[in-house]
Amino acid sequence: MSHAGEQKSSSLTLVLMVASAAIGGTLQYGYNLAIMNSPTTFIQKFINETFLERWDIQLEDYQVTLVWTIVVSIFSLGGFAGALIAGPMTIRFGRKKCLLLNNIFLMSGALLALTSRAAKSFEMIIISRVLVGINAGISMNVQPMYFGESAPKHLRGAISLSSAVFTAFGVVLGQVVGLREILGSEACWQYLLASNAVPGLIQLLTLPWFPESPRYLLIDRGDKEACINALRRLRGCEVQSSELDEILQEQAETKGMRPRRPWELFTDRSVRWQLISVMIISSAMQLCGNDSIYFYASYVFKEAGISDDKVQYVTIGTGTCEFTACIMCNLLVERKGRRFMLMGGFILMTIWAVVFTIALSFEHYISWMPYLSMACIFTYILSFGMGPAGVTGVLPTEIFNQTARPAAYMIAGSMMWINLGIVGMIFPFLVSELSQYCFVPFAAVCVLSALYIGLFLPETKGKSLSVITREFHKLNFKNQDKNFESQPEAQYQLGEVCHSTAL
Repeated sequence: MSHAGEQKSSSLTLVLMVASAAIGGTLQYGYNLAIMNSPTTFIQKFINETFLERWDIQLEDYQVTLVWTIVVSIFSLGGFAGALIAGPMTIRFGRKKCLLLNNIFLMSGALLALTSRAAKSFEMIIISRVLVGINAGISMNVQPMYFGESAPKHLRGAISLSSAVFTAFGVVLGQVVGLREILGSEACWQYLLASNAVPGLIQLLTLPWFPESPRYLLIDRGDKEACINALRRLRGCEVQSSELDEILQEQAETKGMRPRRPWELFTDRSVRWQLISVMIISSAMQLCGNDSIYFYASYVFKEAGISDDKVQYVTIGTGTCEFTACIMCNLLVERKGRRFMLMGGFILMTIWAVVFTIALSFEHYISWMPYLSMACIFTYILSFGMGPAGVTGVLPTEIFNQTARPAAYMIAGSMMWINLGIVGMIFPFLVSELSQYCFVPFAAVCVLSALYIGLFLPETKGKSLSVITREFHKLNFKNQDKNFESQPEAQYQLGEVCHSTAL
């Protein structure tokens, strides 16, 4: 295994490549989620004025809210479309080119948002949100794939996790830029909506200088020379034969197989449990209600007695919370393993959701209860960032081989975006119908997810793909081969023996 000396020489190139890809990638997802919070009232007013001017109609409050919900939720529709075209795009153009081409959607979206006010058209904002959604959908799928394939094995989890760190950083950045003092004022909202072009520009200027994913070059393109060059640049030293052998072995296993289509994975018994795991965990990541907390935060903070003009600063605290948690998860995931982080995150979230429900129920009887519910929001977001936020994106890279990976990301991405859309649409009604019990459904999702992970998901930390496939093989063909189970697992990274779970 790699020694400290070799780890040190893991070159700067890898770190810079991660930064460059993520600035125009997952950072955009967090950023575009967050910037929609502050200009809410201004854009609603703009929608109202447009209707008055065009058709002389005065909209009711609920109609404005409906149009606004469409503006916000259409983002996840775009993301869903992006997740579907991401697979074919990565196979056709490669991981890096795909991220660069992705900026076409972003730039056109930013242009539409920028000119929407002068053109007096709220439809342009809606189209712009769709385009930006497509951009986020593609990068949420391509970027973890690019990272997972470019990173050395001992850093694979941490590097793929940096996607989540940048998402959380995007949220904080969006909340800061959306402050009234910066771009969140009435005069500036169209610039706020178009400000996502800046990270895109940075990516267009920097990413072309970095190498393509070595696995893509060798396995999909069959170009061994280019692969060795890419590896040499990313590692900052001579290529280790063991690493090249592993990629060559994967190439041999997938030789002559074309990239799989998503619907083929559903009928293939040998990836059944991998697919179920990825679908359940991707859905749970959105259905646990963490993103709804961002929409709900300001209401809870007002209940806790924070004045209206201060709420925007406290909201930044929620984003910072997830950002901190993601960094902590990044440091812990290679030590503690993926299962531990995922299960821990979901179990903690269940506890906080229960406490939150109790706090909301008693907030009118006990004076300090609103502060407890405020604390719960922060701890809930922390727990989410520690586990599900980061680890979910790493899983498809680790448990599928090269031919199935793009399809697996398409399925995982689709589940994520569909559920984000559903939660976004349902959440306002959940709050009005269930009032203080609105977090009970989320708590149920967290319990079930933790149970599933504990029972069925094997640990993948530091293992090569063929070992992971073998562990799933036991689950997929449970009764057929008992002889697999007698083999002891080999030793891994940090000197721990990983015992194969879920026999």
